[in-house]
Amino acid sequence: MQKTFTEKTRSPNAKELHKKRNEIMNVENTKAQMRKGVLEYCILSILNGKDKYASEILQTLKDAKMLVVEGTIYPLLTRLKNAGLLSYRWEESTSGPPRKYYALTETGKLFLKELDATWDELRTATNLVTSNK
Repeated sequence: MQKTFTEKTRSPNAKELHKKRNEIMNVENTKAQMRKGVLEYCILSILNGKDKYASEILQTLKDAKMLVVEGTIYPLLTRLKNAGLLSYRWEESTSGPPRKYYALTETGKLFLKELDATWDELRTATNLVTSNK
């Protein structure tokens, strides 16, 4: 079988570095996907019992090292609102434009309760599986 020019010129070390770089990139992608997977649950939990505006939600997530950017949070809040899990109200602010405060709806509270149970089951199962290393 004929080797391509790239295969001929690439040293074994370069191939290994390329492979390692791809593995690292996949790990970062997987970590990001794991965070995204629990983001809805975290937002609903943040709003449980207290209305908050988007910047407060974002700051709470950042403080928890969830590494979320504004471009991620607003579409998610809209999706949760459209699903009937959140409502919002506008409130005047003393330090700028009016703020949109988000709150859990009754449906959102029930949904969060289900997610709480699922999270507990998932955490227990994950701990069992990963503790056998």
